[in-house]
Amino acid sequence: MAISAYLKWLRQRVGHALVLMPAVTAVIVDEEGRILLVEDIDTDWWTLPGGSIDPGERPADALVREMWEELGVDVEPKAVLGVFGGPELVIEYRNGDRVEYVTTVFACRITAGDPVADGEEVARFRFIVPGDHERMRVAPWTRHILTRIDLRASEARFDPPAREL
Repeated sequence: MAISAYLKWLRQRVGHALVLMPAVTAVIVDEEGRILLVEDIDTDWWTLPGGSIDPGERPADALVREMWEELGVDVEPKAVLGVFGGPELVIEYRNGDRVEYVTTVFACRITAGDPVADGEEVARFRFIVPGDHERMRVAPWTRHILTRIDLRASEARFDPPAREL
């Protein structure tokens, strides 16, 4: 599903204007320690998989739903790696829609199924060795997250406040 009923309803009211949207992002690591990236059909960028949270939906439920819709896999969220938002997560889509995501990044593992690109949102996928994203056409927001998360950390990461209070 490329656009939820809620977002379709919202876009009918605000057009292409910037919308602040809660989202989830999955960091799926395979048994070899490689990270799953997907090629986004709309932007042609390699990204971490994920998507928007619908009204009334819990973030972990949105993550599980998105992984099923985009890749046909069941996942188990294991930990929150971080929460990110701000100018690095503003995206303008080909149709002119502008979205600023605030995303909760989850470490998760595949519990059932083998990834298959849905052909609607995801063109293809691949597992990469951490650091290989530097040589790929990776979305700026994904690059931002990948340089800030630590898969071994015991606490979630986030960008610090821009100024002291």
